[in-house]
Amino acid sequence: MTETYAYSPETIIKAYSLGVFPMAESRDDPEINFYEPEIRGVLRLTPPHIPRRLLRLVRQKPYRITLDTDFKSVIEACAAPSNTRDDSWINPEIVTLYCALHKMGFAHSVEVWDGDALIGGLYGVRLGRAFFGESMFSRRSNASKIALTHLIARLYYAGYTLLDAQFSNDHLMQFGLEEIPKEIFKARLAEALSAPAAFPSDISEDVALAYLAQVRTDTS
Repeated sequence: MTETYAYSPETIIKAYSLGVFPMAESRDDPEINFYEPEIRGVLRLTPPHIPRRLLRLVRQKPYRITLDTDFKSVIEACAAPSNTRDDSWINPEIVTLYCALHKMGFAHSVEVWDGDALIGGLYGVRLGRAFFGESMFSRRSNASKIALTHLIARLYYAGYTLLDAQFSNDHLMQFGLEEIPKEIFKARLAEALSAPAAFPSDISEDVALAYLAQVRTDTS
């Protein structure tokens, strides 16, 4: 039997272009709700802000990094329970919709591998020069932070101007997260959508690390 879904991938793209994003109440809740926070969390890209210790770790290349190699496994790992959370806002319909967006070229993933084991990663959506970070997971210490560092490096390289983190948390504050009013976010979003930018999936790790060498770091 063919499953039917409440929303189309095109609806999700339109929502992002308006500054709105979808979430479910839980991974078992079939409903999808749309949110537009009054205060928005964004990560600085010009220049990026990377914790110094993390930057040293990334430069040591402890793991293999790929982009858009296994999107479905990444989003399913983000949806699964973990040591740090019992539930998720990613329900089966969101998994299906974002896998469709990935096939359409709008959703992208960063994968962190230890040998053949997927140990961390993240995914999100890109429109124009904006990237909307959705979720990340980690099965080893710092794996999700390494994925985020590589994403930031490549977005910086490719000329992106907006990295939306949606909400603030301690994990993201290490990366220089800013909290801005909805009106300012929408103005930045409109500017980012005014020009195209390719997702930099073909940029080598060495090129990304060379760009990271230029960024501002903290003292931790």
